[in-house]
Amino acid sequence: MTEKPGVAIVGCGLIGEKRASHLGAGQLVACADTNQERSLALAHRTGARPTTDWREIISAQDVDIVVVCTTNDMLAHISRESVLAGKHVLVEKPAARNLKELEPLIEAADQSGCAVRVGFNHRYHPSFRKAREIYESEVMGRMMFIRGRYGHGGRVGYEKEWRADPQISGGGELLDQGVHLIDLSRWFLGDFEKIHGQLDTCFWEMAVEDNAFMTLRTNENTTAFLHVTWTEWKNLFCMEIYGTDAKLQIDGLGGSYGTESLTYYKMLPEMGPPEVESWQYTGSDISWEIEFQDFLEDIRLGRAPSPGLEDAAATLRVVDEVYGQNPRFSY
Repeated sequence: MTEKPGVAIVGCGLIGEKRASHLGAGQLVACADTNQERSLALAHRTGARPTTDWREIISAQDVDIVVVCTTNDMLAHISRESVLAGKHVLVEKPAARNLKELEPLIEAADQSGCAVRVGFNHRYHPSFRKAREIYESEVMGRMMFIRGRYGHGGRVGYEKEWRADPQISGGGELLDQGVHLIDLSRWFLGDFEKIHGQLDTCFWEMAVEDNAFMTLRTNENTTAFLHVTWTEWKNLFCMEIYGTDAKLQIDGLGGSYGTESLTYYKMLPEMGPPEVESWQYTGSDISWEIEFQDFLEDIRLGRAPSPGLEDAAATLRVVDEVYGQNPRFSY
């Protein structure tokens, strides 16, 4: 791969636009979308050549990396064809609609030797990077549990968008924001072996769930209590990570979710009120840029991306189990 790799984006909607804005050292040379207006708009802004056929992109000689930002039904397929064409891939979460759909991509990536990173960009928010640093310093004691909430309220006509069509999306809020909370919880607690979930459609008239409630438990008896919702009328993100000696609390993600912050509560030997230290992170969301720079390092060093396909598979195992427990939402 050249020092400044050629990057192509497939899917020029909101996420494709965000990815294009945060490529950093990458160079966008091509963009594809079945909606010609969207590909032309991104091309006009970036100087990339537009197309409505993603196959042109993955066969192009000047493309080294393909960033896949399509609807869920095409993520795994386009990513698989890209790695078989010898391209490295950054694929948006959840990488596939279910684990079965992901497996051919895993096999193709193994055969090709190409790097595949999965876009769980929340790991790259500064609050989580700092939280991970504290966690790895081993000051929290034994991990006990995580409590996480994540939600937004949709918008007028949300029930008519592609996320409400299970044939395209593969599921509702569980596959939308739920996979972020599952991935982040697994990052701190490890794999979940005992899974229980309840899905509901509380407000929106749609075939998919607008709320998901989960209790996920590891073999070490640590638990994640998670709730994701499309009926959070004021956008909210909150994750609390509890150890026997300390607690970490992340609030907000910037923008409509409020100022991003991390609070560290250190338990004292005499118990009582803990010592408290807080950090606030203002400014634009740079998680996308840091994530892509890390991917360039993955490729340069020949290391396995993290989060990668193994992480996507672990998350989708949880998702598949929860959908299986809720037959109405088994797609």
